[in-house]
Amino acid sequence: MKVEQIFTGCLAEMAYFISDNGEAAVIDPLRETEPYIEMAKAEGAKIKWIFLTHFHADFVSGQVDLAKKTGATIVFGPSATAAYDIHEAKDGEMFPVGKINLKLLHTPGHTMESISLLLVDEKGETPYLFSGDALFIGDVGRPDLAVKHGSITESDLAGFLFDSLRNKIMPLPDSTIVYPNHGAGSACGKNMSKETFDTLGNQKKTNYALRADMTKDEFIKEVITGLKAPPQYFPKNAGMNKSVNKSIDDILEQGLTALSPREFKTVAEQDDVLIIDARSKASFTKEFIPGSWFIGIDGSFAPWVGALVTNINQKIIILAPRGREKEVVTRLARVGYDNTMGYLKGGIRSWKAAGFETDAIGSYSGEEALTAFKKGKINLVDVRKESEYFSQHVDKVISFPLDFINKNFSEINSKKEYTLHCASGYRSLIAASIFKANGVKNVSDVRGGFKALKRAGAKLTDYVCPSTML
Repeated sequence: MKVEQIFTGCLAEMAYFISDNGEAAVIDPLRETEPYIEMAKAEGAKIKWIFLTHFHADFVSGQVDLAKKTGATIVFGPSATAAYDIHEAKDGEMFPVGKINLKLLHTPGHTMESISLLLVDEKGETPYLFSGDALFIGDVGRPDLAVKHGSITESDLAGFLFDSLRNKIMPLPDSTIVYPNHGAGSACGKNMSKETFDTLGNQKKTNYALRADMTKDEFIKEVITGLKAPPQYFPKNAGMNKSVNKSIDDILEQGLTALSPREFKTVAEQDDVLIIDARSKASFTKEFIPGSWFIGIDGSFAPWVGALVTNINQKIIILAPRGREKEVVTRLARVGYDNTMGYLKGGIRSWKAAGFETDAIGSYSGEEALTAFKKGKINLVDVRKESEYFSQHVDKVISFPLDFINKNFSEINSKKEYTLHCASGYRSLIAASIFKANGVKNVSDVRGGFKALKRAGAKLTDYVCPSTML
């Protein structure tokens, strides 16, 4: 028997590959199919089952493509319906994988069709629980993503989740290893641990939602308190997971079209095309193609694309670090952005060699930004999350969270000069690129972000500054 956890840091997502005696199952696969097929080949196993623990909201799964390539059966929990062939499983149903079984536990609450999968070995013991988004390490799934107007509320779902945890999961042996679908960094929970697995016994001791003396009313209040609005792409991805989507192979073929500088420029000049520059912060700050958005591949690339690019069908062309074009296209597809039209062949050098113009973002050190701010020469803007700002910020700085930049951009005065900072520089450069693309000419960022400003001796406060000064 082999159990492998496949962790994807950008999405804080865990998929699972389980094999035994020539058969295999995959739980919550990402969009690309090749890794799972290669794992099965290495084990000499045939993929028999593809389980989705629920209709994921934060990524698009590759179950349809994987089933076509392997002949595997796609399994969902009770009440699930999709535009493709699925096996709608019953609570307690057994799915053999070689000499072991995966027992399906219907654990509604995060969504109504949510399931967990309990591995039952040849001795009848239950060493592993694949808990989907019902139970995380340190947290539980948020109950607001599957709310349906007029029929079900987040309080209803939280109540179902309480029952699922108490009746289906907590009675399992304390030695059972919990393997969740997400970890720290995912927006699917509030307080997830950076650990990717734990024993159920330890979770009973440390996870606030599993407190033995917690009442149902207390649980409902606790899990729905403090929930922030989910990213705008979540319902779109959930919808895509119920549908038949463009093949990942077709997405890659189109997205990996090499465009000459002239071809790239011609496509970029179309009104419905967005340039995403996925290079490093240093490279983008130095020079970039006017109108492009910086979202670096070496950060939380896919979630920020999903949060900021509001049209899931957006046509996109990319400028990627050399040799990483496939990675960029794949990571866009993971969150449902399937219309990548190609990449700039030869990168920024070929663009400049063709005689086309570039732009740049101004950059301040922490000391330089603080000096200019004290003299009133710049408007210093904090683009971190509200929770980070409320915790501690530079005195008299303006809060303008990147998360809500599309909603709040009308507050920006394009004639003013803005210097942006986040925690370390990634988010502020994203924001600066969007400012630039929307006509703000005088925009810069702080190298090293809030940390650099603190080191420079900035006066810090938790006082909330009004945002009317933008």
